[in-house]
Amino acid sequence: VMSDVTAISDIHPREATGKSPRKPQFLDHPLVQLTLVRFREFIREPEALFWVFAFPLLLAAGLGIAFRNRPADVLKVATVTPELMQALRQEKFLNVQLMDASAAQDALRTGKVALLALPGPNGGVVYRYDDTNPEGRTARMLADHAVQQAAGRTDPVASRDVLMRERGSRYIDFLIPGLLGMNLMGSAIWGMGYAIVDARRKKLLKRLIATPMPRSYYLLSFVLSRLLLLVAEVGVLLGFGALILQVPIRGSLLDVAVLCILGSLSFSALGLLIASRVRTIEAASGLMNSVMMPMWIASGVFFSAQQFPAIVLPLIKALPLTALIDALRATMLQGTNLLGVVSEVAVLGAWLIVCFALALKLFRWR
Repeated sequence: VMSDVTAISDIHPREATGKSPRKPQFLDHPLVQLTLVRFREFIREPEALFWVFAFPLLLAAGLGIAFRNRPADVLKVATVTPELMQALRQEKFLNVQLMDASAAQDALRTGKVALLALPGPNGGVVYRYDDTNPEGRTARMLADHAVQQAAGRTDPVASRDVLMRERGSRYIDFLIPGLLGMNLMGSAIWGMGYAIVDARRKKLLKRLIATPMPRSYYLLSFVLSRLLLLVAEVGVLLGFGALILQVPIRGSLLDVAVLCILGSLSFSALGLLIASRVRTIEAASGLMNSVMMPMWIASGVFFSAQQFPAIVLPLIKALPLTALIDALRATMLQGTNLLGVVSEVAVLGAWLIVCFALALKLFRWR
């Protein structure tokens, strides 16, 4: 890093060659050179390129395939009598297997079947299943419906099914905004925190403050590099989701861009606060993981945050990743504008202002 800075800032093109410089004069500005250094540090790390660009695409592709739209699952159930097998086979979503009692019990115990139907007293039926298993509960409902119809039950009210499969309601549509928010958080916090702590550990910060460079330029170079990288970081994932996975973007692209910029700046401020005084990579890594891990779990990246108890939902809603993901999902999937996500924008703005102010107050160059 220091060789990049000194080589460009100490040697003027006119002095080195005796000719007029060919590059624009603004490239000699310290802020421009510091920003270019950030880019060089990033592109010279293959691991960083993989985690920022390749990993989110692989994760989106894998989960998109695993949770793609497909017909309803056919559940495996077991029974011990031919009569019950004949009745259960009237339900097309059940795969009925005839077994002896011992084999059927083992199959149910090991999860090979979701339900075991046994003849009960007085011509009834006994269903054995795990009520904490969603497949077991579904199999019980389908099996009982088939048995009752085979016994002659008729529905008093006629009903029919109207199937709806619309883009925006799939799991991959729910997932892409979550992956985008998670990627913005990880790249901003790690990109800011790791680089500053590493420079402090190598005594580069101490050397930089001895130069005529304004200290604000150093921190501002991180912000500028993050904003420029944001174009590729967001564009690659959104483009992959829209073109390959057919994820809809019903809101304005400008609103999506504003949310991504605000979210990236908020997480950058959080990364700056984490790295404001830390001196070792191990300490920085522990702090960053302790901050990001709860948000990975609670902020609704892979499943809705509404799954948590109501008492902790206000705390979850106050997390910056929750606010960013909720705003992105509302904008992309529902077509909401920025006025419709003003509370989420306020949460991100509060994190940006508070974290940046604390970081500037606590930051140490040595």
